[in-house]
Amino acid sequence: MTASTRTTVLSLYMRVFRIARTWQAQSGVASDTETERKYILQEAHNLFRRNQKLTEQESIRKCIEECEARIEIGLHYRNPYPRATYLPPMGLATQKGRKLRAQQRLRKQAKPIYLQSHDET
Repeated sequence: MTASTRTTVLSLYMRVFRIARTWQAQSGVASDTETERKYILQEAHNLFRRNQKLTEQESIRKCIEECEARIEIGLHYRNPYPRATYLPPMGLATQKGRKLRAQQRLRKQAKPIYLQSHDET
């Protein structure tokens, strides 16, 4: 990891903690605010820890882009939780003869950048 990449990652980490410290739930209820603040801190801690061993510049860049996208979307919609994607399980067209693997590949490609770290359920 280069020095500039490390600086970028650390500044994003600190930005997330600053956002969590000043976060106010859209409902205005104190318990909702506390729950959302805890979620922001836990999610940041988990994702940054999971990705701390990354060494490839491309994968680090994708994680940085995802973090920035999630921050902007969370601040814009005042919702810390990832936005859902509404794509039916077999909703992407494939060529004849290609079934489940092609669908899985297309779904992975269609996944927005801000959901790359979340597994499908």
